[in-house]
Amino acid sequence: MNESIGCIGGGRIVHILLHGWSEAGLLPADIIVSDPNKGALDLIAKEFPGVRVVQDDNSLAAGQDLVLIAVHPPDAGKVLGAIAPALKPGATVISLMPKLTIAQLSGMLGGFARIVRMIPNTPSMVLSGYTPVTFSEGVAPADRAMVGTLLESLGHYFEVPEQDLEAYAVISAMGPTYLWFQLYELEQIAVSFGLSPERAADAVRKMAEGTVQTMMWSDLTPGQVMDLVPVRPLGEDEPAIREMYRRRLPTLYQKLKG
Repeated sequence: MNESIGCIGGGRIVHILLHGWSEAGLLPADIIVSDPNKGALDLIAKEFPGVRVVQDDNSLAAGQDLVLIAVHPPDAGKVLGAIAPALKPGATVISLMPKLTIAQLSGMLGGFARIVRMIPNTPSMVLSGYTPVTFSEGVAPADRAMVGTLLESLGHYFEVPEQDLEAYAVISAMGPTYLWFQLYELEQIAVSFGLSPERAADAVRKMAEGTVQTMMWSDLTPGQVMDLVPVRPLGEDEPAIREMYRRRLPTLYQKLKG
């Protein structure tokens, strides 16, 4: 693509997107990342030498064709108000933040109307991303297609009503964190049983892949799937785990919905 990209914020999610585009061979040639954290910028500069990094100055990144906003929502008002004068009239602003609506973002940007909201997730690093997107009415079809090309290279992207984005934030964006620590723990236990680290990792990976396939594509009900294996070593703990999910995740969702 010929359009330039500016990233306001250079933390984990921007690093994930850059890594994915690099893996896909589609890392745009003209990218600027600004962030107050020198350590975050040093990591980006080391891994992506072609990306320009700027510390404590968002105006240059804000003056690009596509402007990605990746800051903490509580900081957004101050940051967006400061960059509004630097935006090109034909730019497209892409928010990676949950919670703040298009209307709120537009207000913080002084009425700027060309806004996209998206909720990316970590598997975008390995081109298996799952990215729901909402476009404001001010984003023209050609610009929607351009954004779509960028996101499609990272995996699966799709348009959703804006009110659904926070649900995806809790389920698909944060979802990997609910599973990773358990999978890594299984790897360590497998090694303690005598498997090599390589075989332990392969066993857990193949198990996880097959588990999802069985869950989604076997035409069995959830109850039938969970009854396929007669021995359930954590069966006594399942009610407590279910209760933890049911208590904490709705609370998080309501917090994001404001």
